[in-house]
Amino acid sequence: MKNKVMKYLAIILSVVLVDQITKGILLYLITGTVPLMGPAWEVVPVPYLMTQVCNFFNIVFTWNPGASFSMLRAVGEAAPIIIILATGFIIGFIGYYLFKHSHSYERLPLALIVGGALGNLIDRIRFGAVVDFLDFHIGGWHWPAFNVADVCIVVGVGLFVLNWYLARRRCLETVKSKGGK
Repeated sequence: MKNKVMKYLAIILSVVLVDQITKGILLYLITGTVPLMGPAWEVVPVPYLMTQVCNFFNIVFTWNPGASFSMLRAVGEAAPIIIILATGFIIGFIGYYLFKHSHSYERLPLALIVGGALGNLIDRIRFGAVVDFLDFHIGGWHWPAFNVADVCIVVGVGLFVLNWYLARRRCLETVKSKGGK
């Protein structure tokens, strides 16, 4: 059991480290330093286009003081506190479930979700906003900028739903093969 816990803690830590390192590199490239704390928008203006990688992908630098895809911006000054508390609660709940009650097929997706959420929570605590920098677009239609933590959360949720569906399907097939309904 201890090896399983260490394995998933390592995944969570790896996600957080890759996320924070990529954000730190971008902050360094723009400002020449990596600020440790403080209001983010005082350090780097919003938005800051760094470079076009290809005709559908840019690396930009933007701050997201709201929730996913800039939701909750309208809540006002209370939004950062609400988001930090809610995120901390959700991370705690998912982490508890991951290490105490999860099935083997749920663990990797949950570790990715926890790692991504922690990466963004660190930004919120440090800066009051999340660093986003991956910008995919088709012509003038841009998907909202996102980061490595967001990718891990989305992949984790997708794997969780897929694994849940496949496990449910196997369970139903087993019941049918035994003559059940």
